[in-house]
Amino acid sequence: MPELPEVETVKNGLEKHIVGKKIEAVFLGDKKLRVPFPPNLVEYIKKSKIVSLARRAKYILINLDNNRTLIIHLGMTGKLLFKHKPYTKQTHDHFIMEFNDNSLVVFNDARRFGLVTFEDTKDVVKSKVLRDAGVEPFSDEFDEKYLWNAFRNKTQSVKQALMDGGILSGVGNIYASEALFLSSINPTIAAGKISIPKLKILKDNIVKVLAAAIKSGGSTLRDYVRSDGDVGHFQHEFKVYGRENQPCIVCRSLIKRIVQQGRSTFYCPKCQSLKK
Repeated sequence: MPELPEVETVKNGLEKHIVGKKIEAVFLGDKKLRVPFPPNLVEYIKKSKIVSLARRAKYILINLDNNRTLIIHLGMTGKLLFKHKPYTKQTHDHFIMEFNDNSLVVFNDARRFGLVTFEDTKDVVKSKVLRDAGVEPFSDEFDEKYLWNAFRNKTQSVKQALMDGGILSGVGNIYASEALFLSSINPTIAAGKISIPKLKILKDNIVKVLAAAIKSGGSTLRDYVRSDGDVGHFQHEFKVYGRENQPCIVCRSLIKRIVQQGRSTFYCPKCQSLKK
């Protein structure tokens, strides 16, 4: 599933092409996504103009001049692509917006775990899909004190805590593993046992990893592509993720893989020793 850097990259790619454009036509596919399209979706967005784009957690927000906001989640295999006419609809195209200059935005999702809905702009942060979202990693609110309070007395592993979207928005499996490695923190240690100085290091590395991934256009492992259809490149910079039995770039120990809550975690047993 695309994480924060991938969603931010798609949002940034669309933003430079569609802000200020008028939606002339809307196409909805006949297959349901993870939830049905709102019955009045076309009526409420057609003929409106794109005012701005934003991201909250792993959702792309497209703000319209009629005080409504489109909310889009890419799911597992979703692609949000910028195209021009003539365009031939593809099998898994479920949502298309056509603009007044013959350009389009196409939402294609083979597995249909994505989401396209809308909300009154003033109510977006209170909407069902966003009301429980945790703090944003690039916000001023995110610091070591926030992590200390969020992790206090937690017995679950720090890796699991980082992936809790109610604590921290948008940080998934890849970037949690990478940030923990840079911080020399074992992914299995209880979140509540990490000191404030160590949490400061972790916070800094979370921001560092996410920023670097955004700069590289995100990570393409299988389905993710940017809005122009190109792949991301951060996968070439992974320090531990996907590198099981390969030598650590720091100490040359072999990278290990374990499973936590059904997800693969990669770490260096020496650099991230529980004794550190």
